[in-house]
Parts: sequence; structure tokens; C-alpha cells
Amino acid sequence: MDSVKNLPVAVIGAGPIGLATAAHLLERGLEPVIFEAGPTAGAAIEQWRHIRLFSPWRFNLDDAAVRLLEPTGWESPRPTALPYGGELIDHYLTPLAATPAIGPRLQTGARVIAVTRQGMDKTHVRDRDTTPFVVRVEHDGGEVRDHVVAAVIDASGTWSTRNPLGTSGLPAIGETTAADRISSPLPDVIGRDRAAFAGRRVLVVGAGHSAANTLINLADLAKEEPGTTIIWAVRGASAEKVYGGGDADGLPARGQLGSRLRRLVEAGTIELHTSFGIAALKTLDTHVTVEAVDGRTVETDVIVPCTGFRPDLEVLRELRLNLDPAVEAPIELGPLIDPEFHSCGTVPAHGAKVLAHPEKDFYIVGMKSYGRAPTFLLATGYEQVRSVAAALAGDQAAADTVHLELPETGVCSADAGTSCDVPAAATTPKTSQEPESQGGCCAAPEPAFVGFPTGLAHGRSSDN
Repeated sequence: MDSVKNLPVAVIGAGPIGLATAAHLLERGLEPVIFEAGPTAGAAIEQWRHIRLFSPWRFNLDDAAVRLLEPTGWESPRPTALPYGGELIDHYLTPLAATPAIGPRLQTGARVIAVTRQGMDKTHVRDRDTTPFVVRVEHDGGEVRDHVVAAVIDASGTWSTRNPLGTSGLPAIGETTAADRISSPLPDVIGRDRAAFAGRRVLVVGAGHSAANTLINLADLAKEEPGTTIIWAVRGASAEKVYGGGDADGLPARGQLGSRLRRLVEAGTIELHTSFGIAALKTLDTHVTVEAVDGRTVETDVIVPCTGFRPDLEVLRELRLNLDPAVEAPIELGPLIDPEFHSCGTVPAHGAKVLAHPEKDFYIVGMKSYGRAPTFLLATGYEQVRSVAAALAGDQAAADTVHLELPETGVCSADAGTSCDVPAAATTPKTSQEPESQGGCCAAPEPAFVGFPTGLAHGRSSDN
């Protein structure tokens, strides 16, 4: 960055990882400019503010961000409490965005639509590494401006690009036409979005924690709203993997969640359709007919797509990226996070070296760095950006020394009325060269509500 050291570093996204990135850059004497597409910091989390995270506060706070907050009189949440998404915003992200250090450097309503090198597309080589970046941004009101920066850190996440309902990675035929019958991936079926689900036929598609979360909340809604019908479709031959190990599950709360879901299916409260790969959606005046690859059909009023997410790479077309062909993560990170083999707790600590691309001084961090893998944890992202900030500042030794404290499973859960007071025991920090330490998870009563997934315990939860 020496040749452009007077220029700022662009940070794309003002979620937990984006704001942590800015905090670490400031500590390194670098000047961040933060572009957030939404109206406020944490805008994506606002869409699931009603969901409780599986991991306690101690894994959700970044050290550099806390150092910015402490002089303002901010009080740290109880480390062992499990926050809702809304609490993550209200008690952490909003105060952090308002600090004197972050506030003036944060531009909201600023959607990044392209990143390139000044005066050259991706085919040009000469002087590429010393040429500033151009970040093209659409600001509120439709004005488009180019911002010249020294480096770019993409922490924009994946919330805006969910996986399609159809098989083979493609939208089902008719999926686009049915868009107004498809909800957000984590709707607030009990609260904000209640009217869209009460007394209606609801099809939940997917076999992960998000699907389980929505199904249980819909079952609670059905108790209060007669006529609410719940249909669940999974691609796998059974839902056994979603149910987990019951009382023998290594994560007690997950086992309790699976046991409750199983009972709801066995009681007929939830109508389960297995081996249901969606081929087509036919939108009618009164409902949607959903057709499986084998010709079976179900009729529904609204569809909840719990199918996971993928990165939006279109804005990065003019950059030289090196991505894993399977999960679309940085090439060296891909094998470390492949959900076929890894959970969030079995991913080794990693930083700038693993996240680097052929495009010098460009990094993808946070959830987007994991591509299509669902095993990301906030704590992992915080260590990523600490290392990246050190690398951009020229402190290679600090950038290469990566460590992380995580429970082996990486996730916890509790019910809506309590929090888990005894999270998995932390051990000595793990380095990228050290083996994973073992850990457990907290015990919790039968959950009436389940958390937002921050990773899976043993790779994929099921075929979904």
C-alpha cells in the first residue's frame, strides 16, 4: 500500500465483521471508509432480529471494537448470555457505529455495484499492484459515484443472495414468477410477519437449523391461528439428520430441538415430504402448486426458502480472484471449510495469507469469505480481519500469527426465556498449526425457540 498510502481503505458492509474491520484498521493507523447498502449498520441482521444466536456474547464481540466502545461508557453484555439478532444490533452494532471513530467514516444507503482498478480492467497487468482501486457506489437517491481507495475489504456477507429452491443449483421453473409468494429465509412468523402466515398453508423448504427454527415457530402459531397448515419438504430420503441424536446428541440443545421437531412430525402437526427435489412452481390466483422432480405435488399459499446462501460475485468481475471451485471461497480456505467434512469448530484459525487473492490488497472476509459453506462464526471473522488489517499495515508477523478460542462444536442454544450460563469451556488459544481442542456445549431446557445457526456440529445437517 506504500504508493497509495494517503488513500483510504474501502470496507464493504457495516455488519459485525465490517465494523470490526474498520476498528482494526484504525488501530493500525489506516483510514477506513465503510459502505453499507442498508439504512443502518447491521441492516441484514435487522431482518432476523427475532432470532436468538447459538453462540454467547463472548464469541460475538470483537476486541478492537470493544476498545472503541469502552471510552463511550458502553457496558458490555454478560459474556455467557445468548443474544437475539436485535440485541446484537441494539447493544453492540448501533453504539459502535455511533462512536466518534466509526460514525464519520460510515456511509449508509451506499450500495457497492462494482470494484476495479483505476483505469484498467482485469486483463491489464502492468503496474496493477500499485494502481489504486475504484469502488463504484450507488448512493441514496440513485446518484452513482466512484471512490478511489488503496485497498478493498469485502465484508458484505451473503444474506442478499439465497440459494434457489430448485435442484442443480438453479431456480425451479416458475420460481421467479412466484417471487411474491416466497418469504424471506427467516421470517418472524410469530411477530412482524404473522399476518402472512396465520391461517394459511405454509411450505418450508430445507433441512438445516433455519428450517427447524421456522417449523417450530409455525407450530406455535398454529396453536393460536386455526387453519394454519405446515408442510415441510426436504431433498434427502429422511429427516433423521435434522432430528439429530436426541438425548445422546453432543449438543444438548440441538438434540432437544430435533426431538421436538420429530414429535411434531409424528403427531401430524407438520406434514413431511422427503426426497422432494423441487422442479417447478406454478402460480395460480389462490395458491402455488409446487412440483417435485418425481412428479409429486403440494399446494401452498406461501413458501419459506431455508436453502442457504451463496456469495454475490458479480460486483467483483473486474478483479483477479482465486476461488475454490466447490464452495467459492478463497482457494486456500475452501478445503478447510468444506461443509462435507468440517463444522465451524473444526475450521483452523486463518488470516490474510489464506484469504489472499492474486489481486493485491483485496480481501473477502466474514461470511462471504466462506462462499457457500454454512459453517462461519463471528469469532472466526474477527480473527480474519485482525490479520488482514495487520497485513495492510505491513506487519506481516502479526498477520501470520493467527489464533482462536472456540468450542469444538462452535454452537450453543437455549430457550427464549433463559440464556446459557455455562457455555462450552474455552481452552488455550489454538493456532493454525495446533490441533483442535475438544469442547462441549451448554446444557439447556427444552427450547421453545431455537437460535440462528452459527455453524454445524459435523458438517452438513442434511441434504437440503
